[in-house]
Amino acid sequence: MSLSEITAYRARILHFTAMPDPHTGAGVEYFDDGVLLVERGYIKALGSAADMAQQGLDLQQCQHFPLHLIMPGFIDSHIHYPQTRVIASYGEQLLDWLNDYTFPAEMVFSNPDIAAQRAQEFLQLLLQNGTTSAMVYTSVFAQSAHAFFAAAEQLNLRMIAGKVMMDRNAPPPLLDTPASSETDCRALIEAWHKHKRLQYALTPRFAPTSSPEQLAVVRKLYRAYPDVYLQTHLSENPQEIAWIKTLYPQSRDYVDVYDHYELLGARSVFGHGLHLSDREVERLAQSQSGIAFCPSSNLFLGSGLLDMARLERAGVAVSIATDVGAGTSFSQLRTLADAYKVLQLQGQNLHPLKAFYMATLGNARALQLDNCIGNFEPGKEADFILLNLNATPLQTLRQQSATHWVEQVFALMMLGDEHNIARTYIMGELVFQRGAH
Repeated sequence: MSLSEITAYRARILHFTAMPDPHTGAGVEYFDDGVLLVERGYIKALGSAADMAQQGLDLQQCQHFPLHLIMPGFIDSHIHYPQTRVIASYGEQLLDWLNDYTFPAEMVFSNPDIAAQRAQEFLQLLLQNGTTSAMVYTSVFAQSAHAFFAAAEQLNLRMIAGKVMMDRNAPPPLLDTPASSETDCRALIEAWHKHKRLQYALTPRFAPTSSPEQLAVVRKLYRAYPDVYLQTHLSENPQEIAWIKTLYPQSRDYVDVYDHYELLGARSVFGHGLHLSDREVERLAQSQSGIAFCPSSNLFLGSGLLDMARLERAGVAVSIATDVGAGTSFSQLRTLADAYKVLQLQGQNLHPLKAFYMATLGNARALQLDNCIGNFEPGKEADFILLNLNATPLQTLRQQSATHWVEQVFALMMLGDEHNIARTYIMGELVFQRGAH
């Protein structure tokens, strides 16, 4: 087998072909000694080193990482790039946190130079944490979205993002109007949607900061561009839900506000969804709308515990997200550890195989990107990470005592963070290497 245009990576390899069944192993492919072949930025083949050698591969030509684990890059379904520098801000719940920290931080994104610099900063943090794709909120300023897309294009990243739409109940310098938001969104969609690896998401921050007139504009744009996404927030905080009842008294509930404006659907991702009625859960399932589970943020702001089993029983797609900056880490490893604890508190269980499925193929499916990323199916884009299972002395001790590879990845999930990300590759190109700088 010629390697003239193919790069071969040899290591432990884990990926998923479907929702995993921990009992039968269905949906899981794990190679204790595997080889991943990448050709011109795309997955060429995957298999055991022994099988690859039998097919003629010279194993000496592989880049060999015997103590590391290769996985598809992590995917984050809900994150705010303007909030990077207010992460870990003390002592508030949702609405006060927005007013005291988030809104002041977003003011500076009116400056295109600052927006460009912060976008680069944000994307580098994602890559350092092994996140190769994300669904991203920018700010109300159109230039912040342009800056984000330009920075993502430069790195050849697969990203979904959108300009925040917000015309009331926020500081005046952060408000747009229904007309200006429509003009800005149309220009952004025409410039960036489906440009290279980029896609656009209509992004009303949440119903309290959008007037009925602006939500009508969102509906108009969603109809005009049916292949864009929609992202917003839903039922994160009891005080927020009470506010919704005063702002939209004609609506039956929070979901009904968005439903009235035809914003539910398979390309709609709602952050949080903690305090939903049975009717709301049923309507989300009927419309194939998704919920982004943000455990770190929910714990940090004291918002509540997501009943994931209830949503899944109803047929609601649940993805996993960091929600930086209310979320306290860019690391999906730390986020999965928090998700495990949130579910444990409710008598539910998050198996490590399901957890890593959610962060890779599961999130790709939730974002309708599984045709191109999420696992190592031949022909998919080669976004992947190299994980060091022994990043700290404690992890080394724990890995040595593990008796099965599933136990090893569970320890990685519970003890890991960005320091476990040894390398990050985008379309087969090395874009981050820990310790290289």
